[in-house]
Amino acid sequence: MGFINKHILTIFIFLFVSVNVISQNKKIDSLKIELENHTANDTTRINLLYDLAYAHFRQDISKTKNYLKTADSLSTILNYSKGKARVSYLKGILENIKSNYTQSLHFFEESLKQYQSIQDKKGIADVYTAFGITNYDLSKYTDAILNYKQATEIYKALNNKREVATNLINTGNVYSEIGQYQEAISNYKEALILSEIIDDEDGISFVHRNLGVVYKVQGNYPLAIESFNKSLEYNKKTKNDLSVASILNNLGEIYTILKKYDKALDHHKQSLTFSTKAENKKLTAANYSNIGTVFLQKKAYAKAIEYFNRSIAISSEINDLKHVSITYINIGNTYLKQNKPIVARKNYTKAKDISEETNNKRILSSSLLGIAKTYLQEKYYKKALALAFQGLEIAKELNLLESQKTASEILTEVYHRTGQYKKAFESHQELKMLNDSLFNKENIEKIAQLEYDYKYKQAIDAANIRELKLTKTVLTTSKNLEKSKRNYLWAIISFLVVSIASVSFIFYEKLRNAKAIAQNIIIEQKLLRSQMTPHFIFNSLSVLQGIILNKEERKSVSYLSKFSRLLRLTLENSRDKTVLLSKELMAVESYLALQNLENNSYQHSITIADSVDSDTTKIPPMLIQPFVENAIEHAFSDDAINKEIHLILSMVKEQLICTITDNGIGIDAQKKQKNKAKKSLSTVITSERLKMLSKDFKMKGSVTIQDRKIKNEKGTIVTLVIPYKKENLS
Repeated sequence: MGFINKHILTIFIFLFVSVNVISQNKKIDSLKIELENHTANDTTRINLLYDLAYAHFRQDISKTKNYLKTADSLSTILNYSKGKARVSYLKGILENIKSNYTQSLHFFEESLKQYQSIQDKKGIADVYTAFGITNYDLSKYTDAILNYKQATEIYKALNNKREVATNLINTGNVYSEIGQYQEAISNYKEALILSEIIDDEDGISFVHRNLGVVYKVQGNYPLAIESFNKSLEYNKKTKNDLSVASILNNLGEIYTILKKYDKALDHHKQSLTFSTKAENKKLTAANYSNIGTVFLQKKAYAKAIEYFNRSIAISSEINDLKHVSITYINIGNTYLKQNKPIVARKNYTKAKDISEETNNKRILSSSLLGIAKTYLQEKYYKKALALAFQGLEIAKELNLLESQKTASEILTEVYHRTGQYKKAFESHQELKMLNDSLFNKENIEKIAQLEYDYKYKQAIDAANIRELKLTKTVLTTSKNLEKSKRNYLWAIISFLVVSIASVSFIFYEKLRNAKAIAQNIIIEQKLLRSQMTPHFIFNSLSVLQGIILNKEERKSVSYLSKFSRLLRLTLENSRDKTVLLSKELMAVESYLALQNLENNSYQHSITIADSVDSDTTKIPPMLIQPFVENAIEHAFSDDAINKEIHLILSMVKEQLICTITDNGIGIDAQKKQKNKAKKSLSTVITSERLKMLSKDFKMKGSVTIQDRKIKNEKGTIVTLVIPYKKENLS
């Protein structure tokens, strides 16, 4: 139920001139010279003053205000409509940055009137874009999209690709805010292509920043960090303080989620410095709130409440009710952690009142569940139950999985404490289903994190290799020193040789270990992806559909139960480096049973010798099933009858041996068939993996596949020597 702002200032700065810092400074110098040479108080001087105000915008707001004031005064004296329009437009931007939206809209309306009076299409489109951005800040998303469309039509007519890209970015922001992330990413990537075509570095930077926001919301943190850092590098170079502040805040939020609290605090404090300098109250409030969240996670409750209250003070000042309500929930969470339910409830209730006033159902659901938790803590079970149901109803309407999970936890606890065990069990089952849904999302994030880690290890390897080359260069240079110092140098060189040899050996070992770890990661990822193939999943669902259509209710329930059990076991086993042999065999048994459920076409057995204790023996996961799957897929001809697959596990000379035997056509016959020529991907990956595991476990691991005809029998026998560890039960 903790909240962190998802979207902090992702658009507005893109309205401004897109140039690099060197050309920007040259432009300012050129404009200053022109202004000094042009002493007449005419429209040319007004335009020069405005251009200087605009050019200073990112680097020095005080200079912007000074130039703008002079341009405004002279425009009024000369009754210069375009000058008045441009001045009002930039004034609107300045007020927007300070979150003075009412005043900002007033200036934009004045600007629009002036541009319309002189039929300046470019100016009209710019103002429509500004309206869209302000309506976005006010959460008026329908109005914002309409404004962007009005602006885009004009920009396309003017063939202004830069501003078309701007509106693609802004439209993407709206889709991102309302949860349509694929639409958002599509708009951003189209804008990225357009920005690259016109070589607009500023536009490219903004696209990366906004992609970072979407990836963050989706939970793809490695990609989010990568995108934000690409944008941060450019914005630091151009001294765009406001963008730097926004990106640092986003990075701080990600590091909080990843539980890197010190790093998160550092980023938020840096962001706070830049946002205060830029006079952006909304971003300042967000940073205070996020710092409070970090202290809450660190259990520094007094500090957390101090920063939350600072955030509320600033958010109330700019009438940002959404952020005020979110922060009240965070304060409620803090007091609830301290077992102070009455104070917590007061804050949750404030959030509830604001969310009802603003019709924000997402926040309303969280505030209702927060209040329910306070009553649960005080043992007022009827009140807790009623509020939990209210919160759950809204969460289901909006498909909020985390809130549904929180509601199920409350209901389970209430029913358990009041002796309603059947209902408690039903709520707990609902909670398990929600955990499975959230676990699948976490599993995708884990794979993305593994890929990111692998890239990071590659970078370390490259750095080590460069260091080795540098060491060799030092040695070569030393050998070429003057002969007169040879005796002295030989002593130094001897020392260097020994040092270099030692360092080289260490680096070599690090390099070899890093590559081995990276290779393990790759193999494990490949195995996970091949373990539950789309073909198998879709085939299973197709079978289930047929059973349901045939109205075989018991059979369909049994099939679904076995399928979900197999899916759970596969995902759970893939998370650990070793699993109990009994758990691995349970997954294999589920797989065989599922394959056999439709027509009982296979006879199978799993035999465990007395010398094997499956409850204390731990093995690497997902080693056995690929060979069982291979037998089912390839061992038997289509018209075969009496199909048999048998697994036997035994301990021979302290080696764990697993044999998988079938009575099919045999491995030699499989190889001759054209449609079977391609070797099983899972089998290849498992064979590679066993070689790596042999080194890790310091124990033999191997696979042998033989045709049973050598013993005058029919079929194939696979012999696995599995590395294992014994679990200490003491």
